[in-house]
Amino acid sequence: MALTEQDVLTALRDVYDPEIPVNIVDLGLVYRVAVAPDPEAPGMIPKHRVEVDMSMTSPGCPAHGMIMDNVRNRLACMQEVGETQVNLVWEPTWGPERISEAARKQLGIG
Repeated sequence: MALTEQDVLTALRDVYDPEIPVNIVDLGLVYRVAVAPDPEAPGMIPKHRVEVDMSMTSPGCPAHGMIMDNVRNRLACMQEVGETQVNLVWEPTWGPERISEAARKQLGIG
């Protein structure tokens, strides 16, 4: 079965901002996920290239490197993923309106 954007988003729900007890997907930090077959990757299981565009809650986030490494590491654990690229983007600017309804309830802000 082919890897989907939803599969990637589900996996990324295991990655958290260390300062906020909400995963990066529900926090709204993941802006885009692209999945494409990777015909050059060896193995019996079809591999995919995954590209993730994400932001941080602020440009000065001291944990940005760790969060991006955690994204790469989480996706590397998926046997269907051959190559991962994580791009840190600042447009559009992250704002609390990007937080999911479930995360708002968890944080007590909505």
